[in-house]
Parts: sequence; C-alpha cells; structure tokens
Amino acid sequence: MTKVLVLGAGKIGVGVAEILAECGDYRVTLADNDADALDSRGRGNVKRERLDVSDKAALGRAVDAADIVISALPYFLDPLVGEAAREYGAHFFNLTEDLDTARRLREIAEGAETLFVPQCGLAPGFISIVANHLVNRFDEPHDVRLRVGALPLYPDNALKYNLTWSIDGLINEYCNLCDAIHEGQRRELLPLEGLEHFSLDGVNYEAFSTSGGAGTLCETLEGRVRNLNYKTVRYPGHRDMIQMLAHDLKLCEHRETFKDLIEYGIPVTHQDVVLIFVSVTGMREDILTQESYAKKIYGGLDEGGRSAIQATTAAGVCAMVDLHRDGKLPASGFVRQEDADFDEFVANRFGKVFA
Repeated sequence: MTKVLVLGAGKIGVGVAEILAECGDYRVTLADNDADALDSRGRGNVKRERLDVSDKAALGRAVDAADIVISALPYFLDPLVGEAAREYGAHFFNLTEDLDTARRLREIAEGAETLFVPQCGLAPGFISIVANHLVNRFDEPHDVRLRVGALPLYPDNALKYNLTWSIDGLINEYCNLCDAIHEGQRRELLPLEGLEHFSLDGVNYEAFSTSGGAGTLCETLEGRVRNLNYKTVRYPGHRDMIQMLAHDLKLCEHRETFKDLIEYGIPVTHQDVVLIFVSVTGMREDILTQESYAKKIYGGLDEGGRSAIQATTAAGVCAMVDLHRDGKLPASGFVRQEDADFDEFVANRFGKVFA
C-alpha cells in the first residue's frame, strides 16, 4: 500500500486525505501544527499527526516515512517541504498558485530521482490539462482563453462572494502579476485588469486577470499560440470592490491586514459552484475553428458532501497521484500539469468529476 503524507489540515488538505484514504489503495497521514484542526476535521481511516514543518528534523522523519508527500500548506512553506522530499526520496505534489514558489520547486527538482508535480488542483491544475488537450487538436492554434470561478450559490454581501478556499491564495491572485501570451510573446499583466462581462445559463458574470491560474502553460505554449490569458470569474461588481481594497487602500502592500479583514468579514460557504470555461480558436483543415470545454460543478454532490472547490481541487491532485501510481506520469523529475494526458485524467476514478 502506498504511504502518503498530506501536509495541511485546511479544507483542501482534509479533502485530499479523505479521498485517498477512502479508495483503500493509500495509507494516509494528515499532519498539521494546529492540534485543534487535526481533532476537528477529517473522518475515515486517516492517521493524524501534529507536525511543525519549520522543525527540519521532525519534517525529515515524517517525509522519510512516506512514499508520496502532498503539500496543502501556504505557498511559502512549500520549498521547505520540497527540499525534504528530495533529501529523503519521496515524490512531491502540491497545490500552489504562486509562480515564484513553482520556479523554486523546479530548481529543487532538477536531477531528482523522484517526481515533483507542483500546481495540482483546479487552476492551476486541470485547467492546463484541458487547455493543452484542445490546443493539440488544432493544426494552427491561435487564441486560448481560460476562465475559472469558485462562486457562492447565494451571495448576499457587497462583494457577492464567500470564502471557499485559501485566503493566502486568494490574495496572491488579486495582488501578483499575471502570466499571459500576447501576440506570440510572454507578458506579465497587472492583476484585476482586462475586465469583461458574459452570461452563462442565464446568469451574469464578470472576469478579470488574476495571477497563477495558468500555471506553466504560457511557458509551454509560447511560440505555438498567438494569445493566451487566464481570468477569474466573479459576479458583477466584485472586481471594482477588490480594486478599491487592493489598490486604492493599498492592502496589497499590507497583506496580513488584507487577510485579517477577509477572514473576519467574509463567511465561509460549502454551497458553491465551480465554473470552468476553456476556449481555443485556430485553424483546422484550413478552416477557422473554435472548440471549447465548459462545465459547472456544484458543491455537496460527492459522497463526502464537499464544497465544489474542495472536491475539484482535491480531485485534481488525487488524480495526478493516481496517474503516477499507475505509471502514467514520468518516474522522476519536474512534471507540468499539461504533461498529463486529458483522456487518461478524466477516465481516472478521481478525475472523472471533470469528465
């Protein structure tokens, strides 16, 4: 049985641990420094262990006992875990949207005998797999549009938003520069720019540039496509409110204050919907063609009653772990999300949520 160490007992980490333990093929340990979180969250056959990842010796012992390490920790802790995974010979997977962290993990992975698969989950994660799949169906792909939103079903505040995932990740999205391809060249765009509006199934939405969601896709497709951009989907009016907080009040320069305000004032919800839309336009058999992938996934529909963002993010990393276990990913080194085969991913028992 494959031994898995899941670091971080937040909403996503707990979901990952439960899903892997439920299938019966993995012996799962969930570790966190917060004893209350470990006691109050999670169910099923998951071993719980208190661990401070800043304690290098303790982290090393925990990693050494595992075949696979999955980090659902804040992004700034991931390099510590990646270094321990390399030193003790464990395969490493994580969920970070932070581009600098992903670059650091690539450096750690260079020449490694084990596998490093960062940026698993939904976006980054599955969104790159489906986009690359669509691009490869064209003779000459031109434009790639990625749109993803994790939204409350019943918004009732001025932001029209509820917390559904990591606050650190959310602030990163709103404050960090955004990777894109424009007229064939990689560019860095300002977050919260490029506002657009659209309707789907009778519901009005807005979308705007945010950081990290495209993962390594811009690097992979540079020179192959003319334009590629990633935008986060929200209900209309949200972007303007965040613009005021992030830039007019300069909370991007005071991220701990930003985090405290969001955590104190915005409630968590499990009644959510994840919206995924990927569109590729280009030439196929000398005809200008567009092909798209669109899906809405609602919370509370899986066996664990998980939120949509919890279910989809956990499914993304669990499917990649499963593909590795089945020999469908490289055995070692750095792996991009788009290196995974779309058909194998959605046929996987965990990835089928996206089928």
